[in-house]
Amino acid sequence: MNVPTPRMTNLFLQLGLDADEAAIAQFIKTHQLPADVRLSEAPYWNDAQRQFLSEQIKEDAAWAIVVDQLNESLHEDAVKASTGQG
Repeated sequence: MNVPTPRMTNLFLQLGLDADEAAIAQFIKTHQLPADVRLSEAPYWNDAQRQFLSEQIKEDAAWAIVVDQLNESLHEDAVKASTGQG
């Protein structure tokens, strides 16, 4: 089986999203989450995307590190605000 290497671009492809560098940066910039919203609970995911993200973290699967990086990126504004850096 040909399994893509877990990278941010491949994660975006896996999620059915535009995966070029500019599109990823734009997605992260425009989809910031409040601190109390888990990545898999974000309102913009469809059910399949939500399930994939949730399973990867829960199972500590190969994608877990990249999913966690996405999670951190999407909460960056909330972290900055809570630490007075925003």
